[in-house]
Amino acid sequence: MLSNLNLKFKAIKSEIKESIDIDSNPKIVVMNLAFQKALDVANKVEENDIVIGADTVVVLDNQIFGKPVDEDNAFDMLKKLSGKYHEVITGISVIRLSDNTKIIDYEITKVKMKNIDDDKIKRYISTKEPMDKAGSYGIQGYGSLLVEKIEGDYFNVVGLPIAKLEEILYRHFGINII
Repeated sequence: MLSNLNLKFKAIKSEIKESIDIDSNPKIVVMNLAFQKALDVANKVEENDIVIGADTVVVLDNQIFGKPVDEDNAFDMLKKLSGKYHEVITGISVIRLSDNTKIIDYEITKVKMKNIDDDKIKRYISTKEPMDKAGSYGIQGYGSLLVEKIEGDYFNVVGLPIAKLEEILYRHFGINII
């Protein structure tokens, strides 16, 4: 996504263990995880770098869906999401090391899933695509065939709210993407 904006960047995987307290406020959960990821990576880069961390969850009826632990868990999530609206919430954290500026925010997008029969869910899971995705689907791949509509930032559902990132970079760091 950042490549399409002609931003110079280097992707560095965070080594934090993602743990989600399913009884916590999902906005707090994603902002905390995004900040932890950004802090972890900040320890591995140069002082003049800006670090971006993000984390995404899916929320249905106040229940947080992270990444599935196995195929049965993926099936259960997709079955629950079938035919319903849910929220995709992504926390984003941006850190500038040179002056220790730290910004944390979140974005919410509403998604309505199609009614999905069990056979289609099983076929989708067999692609392995859902196994590393919050809510067990990736809208940028085969998972797009399961989605009826979205209300909000498509890129938020992919995992990085580009419009929110642009706003943060401009407002807090004086960086214009366009």
